[in-house]
Formats: sequence, structure tokens, C-alpha cells
Amino acid sequence: MERSSEEGTAADEEDGDRAGRSEDEGVEVTPACNPSETVSRDGGPDLSMDVLALRLWKGLVHQDQEESERKTGPHISRGGGEVVEPERDAPSVSPFSFTDTCAPSISSLSSSYSSTHHHANFSSSSSSSSLSLTPPLPPSVELSAVLTDTRLTLDVYQGGAAALPLLWRSVPDQLKGLQYLRLGSEDKPGLDVALDVLPHLTQLCSVAIRGHCFYDSQGDPLPGLLTTLPASVSSLTLLVHLDLSFNQLSCLPPCLLRLPALSSLLLCHNYLSALPPDIDQLSTLTYLSLLGNQLVSLPPNLGQLKALQTLDVSYNHLQQLPDEIGDLGELVKLELSHNKLKQLPETMGSLLSLRELVIYSNDLRMIPHCLNKLPLLKIEVRDNPLGRPPTPPPLPPPSDQTETNIPELHLGFTDHSFCVSSAGCHVFIPGGAELLFPPGCLVRRTRLEWVERRPERKWVWLEEHDILLSRPLELRPHGITFLKPVEVCVPYHRTKRREVVVRKFDGQSWSTLSTVLRTGSENHSSHPGGRPARLACCSVNQFSWFMAVSRPVKDICSVTPAGALLVSSSVPGIKLHFPPDSTVDTRAITLQVLQVSVSEVQALFADPQASVSPLLCLSQTPNLQFLQPIKVQVPLPAGVTGHTVDKSCLHLLHGDPAGQTWTDITSQVSLHFTHVYAVFYITHFSWYWLWYTTKTCVSGMVRKVYQKLKQFKVQFFILQRKADPSQVLLQCLPSTKVDDRVQSLAEQYEGPQPSDLCDLLEGEQFFAGFERGLDISTDRPDCVGGRLRFEFYSSLKNLKEVYISPAQGQKGPVRGQVSFYRGEIPSDLPEEVARKRKGHDNQWLATLPLRLPALNSENNYIMEEVQHPPLNLGDPESGYLTEANMMSISLQIGQDWRVIGINLGLSYTELDRIQYKHRDNLGALVLDMLFHWAKGQRNAGPGAVSRLMAAMVESGRKDLAEEIEDIVNLGRRKYTESLRRVGLEAESPSLSETQQ
Repeated sequence: MERSSEEGTAADEEDGDRAGRSEDEGVEVTPACNPSETVSRDGGPDLSMDVLALRLWKGLVHQDQEESERKTGPHISRGGGEVVEPERDAPSVSPFSFTDTCAPSISSLSSSYSSTHHHANFSSSSSSSSLSLTPPLPPSVELSAVLTDTRLTLDVYQGGAAALPLLWRSVPDQLKGLQYLRLGSEDKPGLDVALDVLPHLTQLCSVAIRGHCFYDSQGDPLPGLLTTLPASVSSLTLLVHLDLSFNQLSCLPPCLLRLPALSSLLLCHNYLSALPPDIDQLSTLTYLSLLGNQLVSLPPNLGQLKALQTLDVSYNHLQQLPDEIGDLGELVKLELSHNKLKQLPETMGSLLSLRELVIYSNDLRMIPHCLNKLPLLKIEVRDNPLGRPPTPPPLPPPSDQTETNIPELHLGFTDHSFCVSSAGCHVFIPGGAELLFPPGCLVRRTRLEWVERRPERKWVWLEEHDILLSRPLELRPHGITFLKPVEVCVPYHRTKRREVVVRKFDGQSWSTLSTVLRTGSENHSSHPGGRPARLACCSVNQFSWFMAVSRPVKDICSVTPAGALLVSSSVPGIKLHFPPDSTVDTRAITLQVLQVSVSEVQALFADPQASVSPLLCLSQTPNLQFLQPIKVQVPLPAGVTGHTVDKSCLHLLHGDPAGQTWTDITSQVSLHFTHVYAVFYITHFSWYWLWYTTKTCVSGMVRKVYQKLKQFKVQFFILQRKADPSQVLLQCLPSTKVDDRVQSLAEQYEGPQPSDLCDLLEGEQFFAGFERGLDISTDRPDCVGGRLRFEFYSSLKNLKEVYISPAQGQKGPVRGQVSFYRGEIPSDLPEEVARKRKGHDNQWLATLPLRLPALNSENNYIMEEVQHPPLNLGDPESGYLTEANMMSISLQIGQDWRVIGINLGLSYTELDRIQYKHRDNLGALVLDMLFHWAKGQRNAGPGAVSRLMAAMVESGRKDLAEEIEDIVNLGRRKYTESLRRVGLEAESPSLSETQQ
């Protein structure tokens, strides 16, 4: 099975790898300097001021560039749906990134910085500084805001390029000494008149004319409109740096070939399809960036650029490189990522200065041996089909096949059948799936059906470490045979660094199909108005069940008696060397690599020093021992090096996937170590895992760790609809998706917090049982004795929505719970399991409470309940608080509510429910906690207020306890006075004795 790459999302997958690269990486130019600019006012050299000025200018422009990149975002879309990265290496080497020893004065820099970033008005003694540039610049802008002694910056205001001819007519003497110029290219008329002035500025050493400097009202970058340069630009004989990125150049302007001092040329994100054959005339070029163009080849004369140190041709359409590229003797960095290269020329072994080669996201199946001669070379090779057998070229279409417009059919959620004629049809199924019936695949008009199944064991088959990415899609009738292959595209959830394949079930067995990944149609997404779906596509001749699955990347090669080398595409440091005569017949070898989290292993193994290598899953067909030992190279466990490691702590484990056993074979194999790799020799293929631990490595413990690593951390939901509490949503999700799901349901549902973390295996069954007065009122086929069956798949929303009602004979307010249990649905749940709610249990997973509204006299639900009915606490003799008193106290509790609730005796579950119900309202949360406790004190006897005061003191809120005591004393005094007024006050002992 060939590993496919998803078209249109290449930049998506790599944006993290490219982030943070500097635009002026590796480029440094020292222009010629005017001696007069390096002299201070007293006539002496002022080097410290020059250096400070240079640093200030560098910081200013670097800040401008970073702000522009943040606005541009990590992805830039171009016509035709191509997605490319923003210019990341292209040094956009602005004049301010050069080592400029001729820096302007601090005063001019400060005024320019202030104007550029704050649009402040400037005052200057110079007559030219009050020159009005309006239009095209804002009225507040004066000359000192954009012009210093050697720099003119006109790309900070939209349409600023049009100011250049105004300045040339007004202050030509000041402009003749310009060395650095920046223009925006979003305004075509202004740019055209600015280009007419450009040849007169003969002292220029750096020019930037870039698009994407400004943004429209929707926040989209404005494209550059530069299509060519006038021939007179060749008069800029001192020009060292030129940046024309984000424009519309379709060919290299001929005038550039006549710039004798040009060192850095940036043509990123244009529309260049070819370079001129005489590009070797740029003999002084050291940096050339052609990122994000449409190049299909490079001219041989490119090899004559003897001074070139950095070449970036990534994000083009190159299929091969010329052999002359090996003549670039000074080349240090070569960027070739995101092209269509199938091989690299052997002449690259001559690039002795090369230190960085970026070739990921191509179609390379092998790395030339010549690159092994470059020991200091760092290569990035991911996302290439390394080690796989070559793919035969696609067959040409039949001569009688002509392009026709296939009709489209968009189905609704209720349209589960559709008709396809001999003309073919492109069918769009709700949820993102697509079916492409080519013309002539059917003889007559036929009615077909589709249905999306719930993932159950009957419809789903998963191998070790597989993850289900879609629901099973059933296409009927199963027995129909198509005359031409039909393309079935299943939408899938995104997965990183794993392989996505389509599995097919024909009613008896599952099989994995050759899969191609692509992006769905723009006008058909999995969610209305959303982004196009990611599709896993396969070609079939018959209908059945289909689903998308992700698995560890499979690297496959054929081993002949001549031997072979297989390199993992996901972890290039893993290699299998097959010596000659290791087999008589050709064998198909499959290598899978499973990355393992070291922190998880340390926690499960209870050893903070433990570390593991990636897990190797090796298989072959036919499954026979090799005649010669096979050399296996695997990276050492993280944090371990071959020179400092205690080799007695390294253990090589052999795994038997069928028997689920692990055996320590360290003493049975020849095990060697380099600085970063372990090398061993085997004749039998299975699973291999290298461990480092200070404990005695027990195979049984490794087996338990492996079993634990296969489990997923999940949490359960029991949410009730706010408008109808009898409607309950049950859901099980991976723990990483819980917070977003809770937030999305908050407006319609309420309920307790999600359960604690539980462990489930992919595809494992569990069931939910309603208990303590609750029952399911609907007739469900998956319900047995009031219990619903589930099947867990980690990447899907595993949910059911049901109606619940009081159990038969239930009277009064309905309270209950739903408990989740692992395993098959039992006929009778054991009492000890139902009773057990904490600690380790093989069946019990979680329990969450449920609440239904009470029934009124007409046996209907009472939907409206008073949240806080009038409530007084305590009694006049031992202490009394009115509802108004308690509300006043609640306003002062604040963030201490949970500690106070615990000291009042409320359970953690009750506090979690209260916190979830009022998670956005602290005041309502505190009030609910206090009144919830007060309601429970109605039948608790006297002393409730005393208990509240004690809880306040224990919680560190003695101030509230004293306030409650003052309220109680005042209440007692008033109560005593009221008794005295009506003559019911009890006689005191002293009064009785006096009367006697």
C-alpha cells in the first residue's frame, strides 16, 4: 500500500516546523559608505552613535516585519487552491538588516521611528522637512517621518509609492544620496510613476518592492501588482539587495541580469514558471530565494553561480534537478521541500560546503549514497516514501475517452437513495462523503442507496494501534458490479504523523484498499459553511461497507537475494539492512514505528529514570526466518547516549503480538551502541522495543505497560436539556476533547461536571444503566433492562440522546443516577458491583447523578421550580438567620465558597454539580451552595447557626463568623424584647429569688 500525501494541506502540516525562522537568515551585506556620514558634529568619528543608530533601525524594521507576518498568518492562499507558507527564509533582507556602518544620526532615527509608529507631527529646522506629501500620504506625515540621510521608507502607508516622484521634484538633492528604499506595490499607478524615478537614484544599494504590506477591510493582504521592471533599472550599479516578493512576475526581468553587484535576490511568491538560461550572469549572487513560484525545472547554467551560498526553491513543481547543481561549491543551504522530486543527482556529493539540505514533502524513495560523503550535512527528509518500491506510471486514458461534464447530485439528510445512469454522476452525501461514477460504469439507470452506520464490532475491524476516523459508510446493493471503477471518498478526522487508509468489509472479511488523500469540493463540506472535508478515496468495483482508519505509517519494500535497505519514513534513524543472500525468494517487508511517550512510561513503570525507544513492528511475507542476520538500527531511548550509558540497564524486549507476551532477549542477541543508536542482529521478525530502566526489567511489567499504553483516557457526560430535563444526553469523549464539548453544549444543556478520567480501549464496549428510580421511556433496540450499550472509538463522538422517566410506582420528586460499566451487558447486574462506586473495579467506570422535575397532581412534570424558596435558618433560642441575612453573608464569601462548603459537610459531588451549574456566575454559585446546605438543616434540629459559624472559623473566615454572631445576638435581643412586650418572658433566677 502506497502512502499518500494529502494535496492542498502540505503547508498545513508543516507550519509548526517553519515557525520562527528569521527572514534575514544568513544574509549580510556591507554597502559602500559615505565618509561624511560617519563624522560627528565636532568632526571626529562617532562610532558608538553609529552602532546605536544601526541597532535602533534594525529593531524598528524587525518589529514592522514581525507585525506584518502576524497579520499575514501562517498560511497564504493563492489562486487555484494552492496553499503555501509565508515567506520564511526569504530574507526580505531590508536595508536595515544589513551591517551598515554608515548609520544615520540618532536624532533623525528617533524622529522617523516616532512618526512611523505613532503618526506624530514633526517639526524640523530644515525647510524640506515641512514639505507636504498629501496626497498620497496622510496629512500628518512630514518628510522627516519617511526620509533620513540614506533611507526612504514608503511602504508604511498605503499608496506611499506615489510620493517618490513628488519628493524627486521637490528635494532631488536629498534623494540622490539614498542607499535604501522600500516601496509597497499594491497601488499600480503610484508604482508606475515611482519606477520612472528609480533609475535616477544611482547610489541605491538595497531596494524592496513588495506586496502584502497592507490589508483590505476584511483583513486579507493586498497583492503586489508589479509585473516587470524597466530596463533602466540596470543603471543601479551599486545595488546589492533586491526584494520583489509577493508580486505578479511571470518571468525574470532582463534588467536584473545586468546588475554587477547584486548579492541577494528575493522573488518569493510570484508566478515564475522558468528561469532564463543566462542566469549565470548574476555571478555575484550569494542568496537566491524562489519560494512559492511555479518552476518545473532549473536551467543548467544555475550551476555557474559560484558564489551562491543559499538557494531556496521550495513550494514549486520541480520534478528533477540538473546535474550542474553539484557545481555550486560555496552552497551552504539548499531548500527543496514541497516539490515533486523523485530522485537527487549523484553530483550533489560534490557540495562539500553544504550544511543543510531540506527535502521533505517530495516523492523521494531513496537518498543517494553520495550524500554520505558529507558528514556535517543535516538533512530533513520526512514525508517522503523512502524505502518503498517504485510505483508504475499511471496508464494513459483510452483514446476514445473524452472529457465530459459529469452531472452533480447533492443529497439531503433524508435522501438515502439516488439514481445513476450510464452518463455517470458525482454524488455528494451529507457529512462530506463523495461518490464519483464515471461515464459508462453502468449499462442502465440504477437506483443505489447509502447509510451511515454507528461504529459497532459487527461493522468495524481494527488492527493493533489503529484509530477509527469515520463512521462506517454502507453502499447498497452489495452485489452490483460496475463496468468501470467507482471512486468512494470517505470524510475523516485529521490525524498527525499517521497513515490514513480506507478499509472495506464485504460481509465476510475486511481488507485495506489503496488510498489517496485529497480535499473535498469547495461547495460541499462536512458542516454547512465550513471548510472542505478531508477525504480518503479508493476505487472499487462493488459496493459494501467502507470506513477510514489511521495507523502507524507502513514502510514496505521487497527484499531480493541481492539484499536491500529499508528506512523508516516517520523516524529516519530506524534502518533495516538486508545483506545479500539473506533470502532465496523475494519477500515483502513491512515496517511500522510507534512513538511512545516517555513520561507515560515513567509513570506506569514507577521509575523516573525509565526511558524507551520507539516500538518497532516488523512483519514479512512469507513468514520464514532469514538465512543471514538482519542488521537493525534503532535510536537509543530518550536521554541516553552510547558513551555514558550504563549498558546493564538497557534491555531489548521481543514482543509476540499474537500471544501478547514480551521476552527480554538482551543476552541472546549481538547488541552494539553508537553515540545515538543501538544496533542488533535478528533472523526472526516480530516486535522489538529497547528499554532503559534502573529497575530489574521484568517482562510481565513491560506487558502491563504496553497494555496500558493502548488505552485511552476518556470522560463521561450526563447532561440534561434545560428546556426539558427528562431529555438526557449521554456521551463518552477522549479527555482532550472534553472542555470544548462542554462549552459548546452549555447553552442548551446543564448537568454535573464530567466524570473522572477512565481508561478504555479502542473499540471496547461499555453500557450505561439508569438506577434509583429512573428508567428509559423510549423503545430502543440497543436497550436491555434499562441499560444502553455503547462502543467506544477514540476519534468519534460517542453519544446517545434518550428520554428518561420515573420508574414504575415512583412517587414524589425523582432523583437518580446513571452508571457506566465495562463489558457485555449482563442479564442481572451483581449487587456488589452496583454498590461499589470507588476504587479499582473491573466493570464499574463512572457514576453521575440525574434529576427530573417533580410530578404535579395531574401527573405532569413541574417545569418551573423556585430556585431559592423563602428560607430561614435556625431557631430564636439557639440562633436565627433570615433569608435576607444569609443573602448578605453570601455576598462576602467569594472564592472561599468551596472550602466553606466542605467544612459544612457538603460532598465533593454536590460541590462539583453546583460549580458546573453556575460556572460563569460566582454570586449565584455561592448562593446556591449556602442555600443548598441550609435546606438540609430544616430537619437537623437546633444548632444550625452554630455549625455555620464553626465552619466559617475553620475556613479562615473569622470575620464572617463574628458578623453572624452579631446578627444572632441582635436577633436574640429583639426576640427577648418581643417576649417581654407580650408578657411571655421567662423569669430569671435572680428575680425569683427576690420575689421569694
